[in-house]
Amino acid sequence: MGQNGFSAVDFLFSDRLLGGFIYPKRLMSMNYDVIITCAVTGAGDTTSRSNLVPITPEQIANSAIEAAKAGAAVVHVHVRDPETGQGSRDPELFKQTVGLIRDSGVDMVINLTAGMGGDWVPSEDDPSMPGPGTDMIGPEERLAHVVACQPDICSLDCGTMNFGGNYTYINTPPYLRTMAKMAQEIGVKPELEVFDLGQIRLARSLIDDGLIDAPPMFQICLGIPWGAGADTETMSAMKAALPADAIWAGFGISRMEMPMVAQAVLLGGNVRVGLEDNIFLDKGVLASNGMLVERAVEIIERLGARVVGPDEARAIMKL
Repeated sequence: MGQNGFSAVDFLFSDRLLGGFIYPKRLMSMNYDVIITCAVTGAGDTTSRSNLVPITPEQIANSAIEAAKAGAAVVHVHVRDPETGQGSRDPELFKQTVGLIRDSGVDMVINLTAGMGGDWVPSEDDPSMPGPGTDMIGPEERLAHVVACQPDICSLDCGTMNFGGNYTYINTPPYLRTMAKMAQEIGVKPELEVFDLGQIRLARSLIDDGLIDAPPMFQICLGIPWGAGADTETMSAMKAALPADAIWAGFGISRMEMPMVAQAVLLGGNVRVGLEDNIFLDKGVLASNGMLVERAVEIIERLGARVVGPDEARAIMKL
């Protein structure tokens, strides 16, 4: 061990030559082994703007398979009502979709949303009462499809926020504690989705209470009205607030999707892309999930990193 705390092994296995000095890899924040998650459809009103957004269980499963073949190790899955195209939380639709993915023989880590059922729209006539568009259920019902499907991962949105428009997305601390405990008991890893710094504080309280198994897994969600902005300073600040042992990824929506791919890798994280977050490949050019994953792979590899497959992703995330 040298006087700076660097061993000969550190230098031997380092390949980063900066300014004439070889820095040990362990001192560099960039992530060189990157997990790509593809969020294949979401629940937003994107189907009216792109015919490439999958709707039926068959379309969603096929789009997940396309993303996996393009390089995504993880697929984040919502389902939609096949008749209306609107987001759904029907456990039967989840079971159909997950069954088709598993039966395909294409390996991927399955991550199911648990974010449906928290929408509160105040009535125009009486703001104390729910208006049209409200969909508010309890924590057990929010996880009914997760219990039925037993995925590798489920999302856990760590706070309440104004989600654009005239509605509030509600996740109370008691609800989140109940959902975290349920996921822990059935052996599903929660992905702690955080939309601002306060939500990281709440997530850390779940960890401190023993409701989240190590290592905790975070998704930094940027650009959603009215959460944290999709910019370098914000992602850096949120990354700095995470627990030291956290496995994390980050994404930005719309035109900030690909810039945030690069930013997350440079800050040491993993990445998320997909039609839930952005429907365009380039300005005016509609994308498929496979196209978005291919673009992310190109960015990651041009930065000098590599994309890992599902088996390696499972090992990294301790699934």
